[in-house]
Amino acid sequence: MSDWNPELYRRYEDERTRPAGDLLARVVPDAPRRVVDLGCGPGNSTELLARRYPDADIAGIDNSRQMLADARQRLPGIRFEHGDIATWRPAPDAAPDLLYANASLQWVGGHDTLVPRLFDDLAPGGVLAVQMPDNRNEPTHRLMREVAAEAPWAAHIGDTAALRTGVLAIGDYYDLLAPRAARVDVWHTVYQHPMASAASIVEWVRGTGLKPFVERLPDEASRAGYLAEYERRIAAAYRPHADGRLLLAFPRMFIVAQRAP
Repeated sequence: MSDWNPELYRRYEDERTRPAGDLLARVVPDAPRRVVDLGCGPGNSTELLARRYPDADIAGIDNSRQMLADARQRLPGIRFEHGDIATWRPAPDAAPDLLYANASLQWVGGHDTLVPRLFDDLAPGGVLAVQMPDNRNEPTHRLMREVAAEAPWAAHIGDTAALRTGVLAIGDYYDLLAPRAARVDVWHTVYQHPMASAASIVEWVRGTGLKPFVERLPDEASRAGYLAEYERRIAAAYRPHADGRLLLAFPRMFIVAQRAP
């Protein structure tokens, strides 16, 4: 997959950052020494961490060099490092007190081993805090798969299931962590984002979930055709409300697990 576009991602930064704040609100301890933001993106979530923990050693990790460049410009006093969550490990003498992963683990496979490994990398008393979109059955994602399965786009996009990594049910994450943890807290929140138009919804998902579909198409004409058909179906799926806006339902999954001291 090609690199991420920080400018496109930031167009809905307030909406994307709101779950990050909701996740952080449920996190203890209040004074961690070492904090790692796994999949920090352009630094919007890292900024929340820096505000809450001004005395902590904070590092942001991301596999997108464009996102890291954006984050470094935003937060020049924070350490940002290039790395892949799938293989990232802390230094032996630097176990984190908080591993914070806001809307990033859904891009990494093998959660049945990844999540326990991340938890086991914590310092005693440390916290693993995870937020992931849980929207694959929403019209936004169902329709991108439906359009991708039709001609002429299917020949280029291929198996749509292969474009996304597997996410477990929330109870499965609880079962993975409960035997290891002193405390596990899991919950769902469905955000309702007022959007100006179907085009606005398409713009939102182009920054994330739609990206691997569109980039497989061979030329601008093919991409434009796919996006036009997708937008037409989005307009049919989301009705205007009293103010003319469309409500984009966005379910998200939250997991907070703490190691014993």
